[in-house]
Amino acid sequence: MGGWQASDIPALEGKTFIVTGADSGIGLEATRVLVARGAHVIMACRHVDVGEAVAATLPAGKGRAEVRGLDLGSLRSVRAFAKALDPPVIDVLLNNAGVMLLPYGTTEDDFEQQFGINHLGHFALTSLLLPRILAAPRGRIVHVASLAHRHAHLDFDNLQYTDTRGYTGFQAYARSKLANLLFTFELQRRLEAAGERAIALAAHPGVAATNFGGRFAKHGLGGIARRIGHLFGQSAAEGALPLLRATTAPDALGAEYYGASQWRECRGPPERVDATAEAHNCDIGRRLWEASEAYTDEHFSSLSPCSSTHPLSDNGVRRH
Repeated sequence: MGGWQASDIPALEGKTFIVTGADSGIGLEATRVLVARGAHVIMACRHVDVGEAVAATLPAGKGRAEVRGLDLGSLRSVRAFAKALDPPVIDVLLNNAGVMLLPYGTTEDDFEQQFGINHLGHFALTSLLLPRILAAPRGRIVHVASLAHRHAHLDFDNLQYTDTRGYTGFQAYARSKLANLLFTFELQRRLEAAGERAIALAAHPGVAATNFGGRFAKHGLGGIARRIGHLFGQSAAEGALPLLRATTAPDALGAEYYGASQWRECRGPPERVDATAEAHNCDIGRRLWEASEAYTDEHFSSLSPCSSTHPLSDNGVRRH
């Protein structure tokens, strides 16, 4: 496969990365490459024993991995994770962990679980770690989105499917992925308005062979998922490449969105791709930000709301 590859990643010695959901799928593949390139990677995993078993299989090199427990479905866990972290400077926060196609359920904090884990948990984590990211020479916050965001719309009157009204596993997942992008672009606007050098951007893995496939099997769609993956998908290692480009490419810009470049973004080397107009909508982004602060009681104290007019191009990418 031509195009951008992991071999294009510069040396990462002295850099600290946090990768949520680093014990499986594309998170594990990204961690494997980052460690090989010399990074210190903090693997934020729900199950520490699983994370430690996986970390033990990583090849020895210039980098190193350490495992910390993090349950994004618990604000208590998110706060404990942030409080226990040692590094005063974080170069990159890769918000990768997520759940998909779940039946309706709620988190420890009574959030709809896909919205709560995929978006609100990462929103709170980013808020708590932002001072350390801003302390880096050019910190980055990268969110992992999905092609599914194209099928979503935010209904602020029923954001978390009150009383399961209108809930389907796919629609809730798609909504959480749209929220990831709205948060990314609003965060970038606020970082720029504050004059910060840190950037926020996003990536999606296309159709990658990960343990999410098991979710399709539970819904009786395992055979379909396998056929789709064989025809249009790519390996987990290939699916991790857009994440790696967003987290490491020296020329990456704030509000960029990387994804697979072929077969309707299902596979292929990572390139800049487009998100929907709703994902870039400033008013929706601001409303989601305010709702997320209210839900989590976590506030980005150093970042103020910005006007809806901002110096981004039509597709939301800052041009220098």
